[in-house]
Amino acid sequence: MAAGISAATSTKMFLRDRNSFLFRKPNSSISPSSLFSPIVCRPLGVFQERKKVRVTLCFVLEEKKQGIGSSAEEDITEESPDEVNPISQRMAERLERKRSERYAYLVAAVMSSLGITSMAIAAVYYRFYWQMEGRLVPVSEMFGTFSLSVGAAVGMEFWARWAHRALWHASLWHMHESHHRPRDGPFELNDVFAVINAVPAIALLSFGFFHKGLLPGLCFGAGLGITVFGMAYMFVHDGLVHKRFPVGPIANVPYFRRVAAAHQIHHSDKFNGVPYGLFLGPKELEEVGGLEELEKEINRRIKSSKSS
Repeated sequence: MAAGISAATSTKMFLRDRNSFLFRKPNSSISPSSLFSPIVCRPLGVFQERKKVRVTLCFVLEEKKQGIGSSAEEDITEESPDEVNPISQRMAERLERKRSERYAYLVAAVMSSLGITSMAIAAVYYRFYWQMEGRLVPVSEMFGTFSLSVGAAVGMEFWARWAHRALWHASLWHMHESHHRPRDGPFELNDVFAVINAVPAIALLSFGFFHKGLLPGLCFGAGLGITVFGMAYMFVHDGLVHKRFPVGPIANVPYFRRVAAAHQIHHSDKFNGVPYGLFLGPKELEEVGGLEELEKEINRRIKSSKSS
């Protein structure tokens, strides 16, 4: 039952003059001396304000509808322990799905890394062992192979920057868009680009492995450099930046921390998509005046990692 009280107050102003005339009221018996007495003026009566308060009480009765035979105790329902909150259930399902996605991508990353790394090491070893069967060290071929390895790894950064700007954010946006949206599942359509880049690397490695000479050695080095860049890109971009799998101590390397923060700014579109590269992303931000924003993002990521 609920009750409401409202009070209405009305005020009336009353003006009372103590004397209805300006002169003193004559007595019932008039003496002659009073006729010649000076006129005595009395001041006007003082204005007095009187308030009359009227209070109106309004009672509003509200009855709760109850079914026949129900009581107040029956209206209090207690949640059964068997019942589960739908919101918490959805959150638990989402966390479980995220864990399974990270585990699936972690397995894929570890298997591919171990497989590619072991194959690359074995290919380099057996290739040069095979080349030096005649007790002659092919110095020019070895120098060309390692030079192309470093050159291809560095060149892939500039290729990825150009392709990211001119292709992925242009004509191939329908594929790259999956990388800028919340991911549903361990993989996304954008992962196709990694497979595309692996095709020329495998072709160059195969040609250089099964042939002798300077040109095959250069091809082998180029394929090796593309492979090294792809593995580094996977760990820094997919693991460190987008946290698709744990990367361990890589996250504590200051340079990789700056790289991760720069790429996070790319996803915020604060500088028209800059940086489009990965490992040279901080340099791109410096060219467009984004160092202050870069430092803010680095500090935010440090605080986030400490709180988690």
